[in-house]
Amino acid sequence: MAGHSKWANIQHRKGRQDEKRGAAFSKIAKEITVAAKMGGGDIGFNPRLRVAVDKAKANNMPKDKIDTAIKKGTGELDGVEYVEVRYEGYGVGGAAIMVDCLTDNKTRTVAEVRHAFAKHGGNMGTEGSVVFQFKHCGQLIFAPGVDEAALIDAAIEAGAEDVASDDDGSIEVVTAPADFIAVKDALEAAGFKSAFAAVTMKPEGENPLAGEDAAKMQKLLDALENLDDVQEIYTTAVIDEE
Repeated sequence: MAGHSKWANIQHRKGRQDEKRGAAFSKIAKEITVAAKMGGGDIGFNPRLRVAVDKAKANNMPKDKIDTAIKKGTGELDGVEYVEVRYEGYGVGGAAIMVDCLTDNKTRTVAEVRHAFAKHGGNMGTEGSVVFQFKHCGQLIFAPGVDEAALIDAAIEAGAEDVASDDDGSIEVVTAPADFIAVKDALEAAGFKSAFAAVTMKPEGENPLAGEDAAKMQKLLDALENLDDVQEIYTTAVIDEE
């Protein structure tokens, strides 16, 4: 979730994900299976699978679980058939929310997502109601203290669309989705390891929330994230942790 302090928001999200590592493994495995089914089991020829496997490794997911998920996708092992669905809506303070899911039962999933929105002060929207508030892109965020000038030069050379420094000292590199892997690899080869890297839906604007509104919004996001079928959540909300 991008925010006024990208670094603080990334650290906050990573901490919450670490607390739920078991659930994270299940969701990452699902993504690996779908990616392998759609584009094959070779990460060298399947960018989506490469991104999913990189995410699995970053979360210390065991290699055998990664291999099993790939084999389910390629048909070497029996697996569940998943479909991709996206739900859109609004949370506290009018903040936009998009929820990407992988499910074997859309009726169950939409009911669970709608219930989470309704219970925690949000509203489900129609298809297309908030997607225009996000940009589909590759995003890499580097921790404060990185050599800004050198990183900017390397990112531009690698083909990044944009490089921006934040008030907190972190640096954000934005790429076209198709260029994400190439830019990430080039920056790593140049010695720059990102704290966060993903093909994502980057908010084009922000809805700062503090106090009671921030707490309510966090409960809504947590309720959505805890649903088994939810893979990713994108929001324009910027939650003040203080």
